[in-house]
Order: sequence, then C-alpha cells, then structure tokens
Amino acid sequence: MSGASEDRICVGAIAGAFGVSGEVRLKSFCTEATDIAAYGPLWTKDGSRSFTVKLTRPVAGGLGARLSGVGTKEAADALKGTELYADRDRLPALPDDEFYHADLIGLLVRDPGGAEIGRVTAVHDHGAGDLLEIAAPGRKSALLLPFTRANVPTVDIAGGCLVVDVPEGLD
Repeated sequence: MSGASEDRICVGAIAGAFGVSGEVRLKSFCTEATDIAAYGPLWTKDGSRSFTVKLTRPVAGGLGARLSGVGTKEAADALKGTELYADRDRLPALPDDEFYHADLIGLLVRDPGGAEIGRVTAVHDHGAGDLLEIAAPGRKSALLLPFTRANVPTVDIAGGCLVVDVPEGLD
C-alpha cells in the first residue's frame, strides 16, 4: 500500500455515470450506506484526487451523487471503478470486536501453539460473513477461513498478528 493511503480506508467505489450531467452512481461499503457522504473529502487510492460528495438520490445498486470537479457524463464515466478512500481519523471508532479490512491485511497468522501459518492477503465479503484469505507457505492455494470468533480467537492489530484455530478439513 502506498504511503498516501495508509491512513485512509476504502469506503466505496464509483460504479459509473448516472444521467447526463456528471452525476455518479456510488457503491458504499459503509454499514449505513449514506454515511459515505459524511467522511469527505474522499480520495482516490493514490491520493492524487479528492472529491467532496453530495448525495442526490437512491439509485438501483447504490447512491446517486455529485462529486466536486465532475460536471459531465464523460468525466463521470472516466471514473468508473475508482475506489474512494476516507481519512481514517474521519471514520468512527469501531467496537472491540470489529475491524477495518485494511487493518487485517498483512497480519501474520499463527496457530494456537504459536507456529506461523502465513499472512492475511485479503478479506472477502460475499454477504454471509467475512472470509480471510491466508497465503501459507507450502500450500498450493490460499487458505480461505471464515472470520469468526471460533476460528480467529485473537486479533492483535498492534502486535501485527492474529491467532487462528483452523477447523478440521480446512488445514
């Protein structure tokens, strides 16, 4: 991750143009979708552009919004797929048992006995709960582990690791 985005968290993405006057369709990754407008300005991943966000109306598959500096359908279309990041200090503090995905990626993974298993390379959310993708040396493919308290009893962000108890059949 580049230095510009280390203190930012991905809160949404631009799904494309909406209408003909520069409005965009936003996909919000926030628990409460409309909160995305409260964390502004929002930044591109590389930090080269920022936008203030004004929500206009709910639309199929997201939220209609106007972004500062985007005034045409062509400009809105050009931003399709752009992830939007908010400054971490603008986001609410999370309860003790919740984590931003960005904080989990890169953590060292150990078993309950302290042996190193690998590192978290991604966090996937397919709607039924988060899955940790763990790159483990010696495995042909990544280990996908449901991110539950039973499977991951210890998360130590400050210490840079988490402890996983891999269920039988997954190891």
